[in-house]
Amino acid sequence: MGNSVSRNLIATTYRLAEELTQEYGIPEEVSIKVTTTYLKLFRKCPDNSTCTLDAWRMILWNKALGEKLSYLAKKVYERWLHLRYQYLALESDTIVLLRRLRKKYLLGLITNGPSNAQWEKVRKLSLEQYFDVILVSGDLPWEKPEARIFEEACQFLNVTPSNCIMIGDKLETDILGGIEAGFGATVWIPIIDKPRLSVEDPQPDFTVRRLMDISNILNRKPGAPELEDTSSNASDGS
Repeated sequence: MGNSVSRNLIATTYRLAEELTQEYGIPEEVSIKVTTTYLKLFRKCPDNSTCTLDAWRMILWNKALGEKLSYLAKKVYERWLHLRYQYLALESDTIVLLRRLRKKYLLGLITNGPSNAQWEKVRKLSLEQYFDVILVSGDLPWEKPEARIFEEACQFLNVTPSNCIMIGDKLETDILGGIEAGFGATVWIPIIDKPRLSVEDPQPDFTVRRLMDISNILNRKPGAPELEDTSSNASDGS
């Protein structure tokens, strides 16, 4: 889901640039410069341990807007936050799938990124209702693809890695991490267009184009072993 989060962040940025021009009469080139500057600042440092998320983001918006437009910082930030979670909201079929899977499997979510920013996502998207364990790398000494963070999820769920499936959209963190941790299988959902895997890429056991196809893998053949599913959200701070 990490690449999806990144794309939604970009979509939020461009939508907000349009609104700055439409609502406040700011020239288009200035609106684009302001929002892209904020995006760069945010990606470079999405969180700051010395202040709250809101305070830190206001600092970033003040920098991006500059002295002449800084009076808009509060309104612009509030609108950005609204758009961000509007774009990030889970689709209805994703919610149906998670609820269906949780009736049969243990579900875990592992995400890279600073603690406060990642837990804000968890809370605003109400993700805790869908997962039996959620691990944020900012709370731990490890991050994906280190095997230890996957082992930590398995220990919490009291399952063995070989009975787990790793599902993710990033080869270099999700799939590699699942392989290194000795998971029973890895499933890659490429969010960005990638025509084929190269020989240097971590090699997933399965590749699916739609999240809903996960069910087909779990029920792929009669007598398939029961698998305890530890899925992943790779956001890396976006």
